[in-house]
Amino acid sequence: MLTHALKSLWNRRFVAVLTILSVALSVILIVGVERVRDAARESFTNSASGLDLIVAGRGNPVQILLATVFGVGSTGQAIGWDSFEMVEALPGVAWAVPISMGDNHRGFPVVGTTVEYFKHFRHSSGQPLRFADGGAFTASNGAVVGAEVAARFGYAPGTVIVNAHGAGRVAFHVHDEAPFRISGVLAPTGTAVDRMVFVTLAGFDALHARPKTPLEDPFAMASGEVPSVSREQNRDRGEPANQRGAHGHGHEPDQINAIYVGLTDRTAILSLQRMLSNFRGEPLTAVLPNVALLELWAITSTAENALRLMAWAVAFAGMLGMVVMLSATIEARRREFAILRAVGANPARIFGLIVIEAAILTLAGIATGLALTSIVATIADPVLTSRFGIRLDFAFPGVRALILIGTIFVVGLLASLVPAVRVYRTTLADGLSVRL
Repeated sequence: MLTHALKSLWNRRFVAVLTILSVALSVILIVGVERVRDAARESFTNSASGLDLIVAGRGNPVQILLATVFGVGSTGQAIGWDSFEMVEALPGVAWAVPISMGDNHRGFPVVGTTVEYFKHFRHSSGQPLRFADGGAFTASNGAVVGAEVAARFGYAPGTVIVNAHGAGRVAFHVHDEAPFRISGVLAPTGTAVDRMVFVTLAGFDALHARPKTPLEDPFAMASGEVPSVSREQNRDRGEPANQRGAHGHGHEPDQINAIYVGLTDRTAILSLQRMLSNFRGEPLTAVLPNVALLELWAITSTAENALRLMAWAVAFAGMLGMVVMLSATIEARRREFAILRAVGANPARIFGLIVIEAAILTLAGIATGLALTSIVATIADPVLTSRFGIRLDFAFPGVRALILIGTIFVVGLLASLVPAVRVYRTTLADGLSVRL
């Protein structure tokens, strides 16, 4: 029966191929939506997996998470350096890293921070940051770039870069009077870190604190040289190389945007969050990254459900097309079925033949759809990784995807019952009679 079904489909291969492609399109949309959804959530989770708390000015937790971890938007209200020192000195706080934002480098977010960032930040279930080339900055004009930034522009340690004020690709003022020299390039992480540029707090603060003066040598940027800075000028830009602040920090700015916090005991995280939210010295918001991510998924769930609905609508159209194809061929195959009945095939065997043909078409459509999904994912992966930090690695479909694929197969078999029942009810005389 299987051989006969294959030969029958081959005789109607043009219509069969169209049916297979319609089923494949359904699989691409359904599996593709799930893969992008899972990849996006995994990327977001990996980016924030090493943070216990994010402390910022009073604002929306989701907005603070997106701004500080993913470089999307802004935190809104800044916080004073005294608040950072208060958080750093709290019992149970293992480490605290200041974060300043508001600049971009050719569309990529610039983060002002300290070398402690590279020591304590963790991603992808606790993995530390590694340097593919060079190391953390040691001078006030030092910079560290993520893997995607370095790959996009061909940066390496020693390259001089210029940042601009503004978020995203919006540049209100190019800080060409204060260039930075790259000291290190981070290894790829598959997170938002790959698309960021990190500079010292001293260098970041100097861009917005002192009057803008032109470069003495307009060709310094072209030659890759950074203008020399005297001890007095260095103090204006941040601090002398051998001077430390009262709390052991190389530079203490007036304001920062946020604080990354790691705890010695995570069981105290809720009490610490409550204490910071009620802090009277300055209005603060202590964000739990995982809780903020759940809020973000709740916001995006409507769009996810809409995409799923569209995918299943296409799947329904594909199944309907298969019903139409099988039903349309019944009339042309009346004599074929009559001959099979004449040589001893009973109605149940004819019924099974139609179901087997539908199963072959559905399986072929599923296989084609999975293959095309992998091809599309391979092509789209570099674009999604560079622009959104979403990595679509080739992987065997997960449990949820397998359930969806199984559902498509079952729906395909159910769709074949309509033409199969019609054939089952056809009599031998009906197949041999001539219709005018």
